[in-house]
Amino acid sequence: MHWDPSQYMKFADHRIRPAIDLLNRVELTHPSTIYDLGAGAGNITKILASRWPQARVTGIDESKEMLSDKKLATNIDWQVRDIRSWCPENPVDLIFSNAALHWLPDHERLFPKLMSFVTSGGIFAVQMPTNFNAPSHLAISEAVHSGPWRSKIERLLNPSPVKTPDFYIKLLMPMCDLLDVWETEYQQILFGDNPVKEWTKGTWLKPLLDALEEPERSYFEEYYAEIVSRSYPKETDGSTVFPFRRLFLIAKRQ
Repeated sequence: MHWDPSQYMKFADHRIRPAIDLLNRVELTHPSTIYDLGAGAGNITKILASRWPQARVTGIDESKEMLSDKKLATNIDWQVRDIRSWCPENPVDLIFSNAALHWLPDHERLFPKLMSFVTSGGIFAVQMPTNFNAPSHLAISEAVHSGPWRSKIERLLNPSPVKTPDFYIKLLMPMCDLLDVWETEYQQILFGDNPVKEWTKGTWLKPLLDALEEPERSYFEEYYAEIVSRSYPKETDGSTVFPFRRLFLIAKRQ
C-alpha cells in the first residue's frame, strides 16, 4: 500500500499518544540497539533516539513515502524493508512497534519470530489498534457491499487482524521473564467536517480507495462518509467523539 503521510498525520497527537503510553512502560536503562518496526513518518523513532541517545536506533518501514520526509533525524538509521523478512544481524535490546504489526498476517509465527530476535533481558514492545468491530470499521464493509464497486474491492476486506489478549499471553509467555498485556479505549475528541472518515481514510479505508478510479472513488468515499457520520454525530460544540480501542504488549525476554 502506498501511504499518504499528510493524510495519516492529520491526527498526529491522537496517533502519537498510544506510542508514548507504551514507551512510558518500557523499563530499560542503557539499551545499545533499538529497532522501531513500522517507523512510519519517523516521529516515534525520534523520541526513542532522544530517550536513549547512546543507543544505535534504526527505523524500519516498507513505505518509501513515509520515510521520504527531509526532516527525518540524521542520527537514526532509516531502512526501507519489509518487517516480515527483516532479521537483525545480532540480538536486539529493544524492538518497538507502534500501530504496525496489525497490517501483517500470521501472528502465530510473526510474534515468536520477532521475540526471538530480542536479547535476554531485552524488551519487545507492541501497540496495535483493536477497533475493527467499531462502527467506523463496520461501516467500511457496509459501504463496500452496497454499491457498484463491490466486485472491485470486496476482496480487499479483511477480518480483524488482531487477536484477543489471551492469545498473545499464551503465545509469548513461554519466552518471557515478564509479560504485561493490557487494553485501553481512548475517547478521542476530533474536529472537522467528518473527522472519523478522515481518520480511516489515512489507514484502513485507503487501500479500498486506491483500488478505485474516479469518479467511482469519490462516490464510494461519499457513501462511506454518509454512513459513518450517522454513527459519530457532532456534539453541540462541533467536536466528534471517536472511541478507539488499542492493545498493548510489553514482553521481557528470558
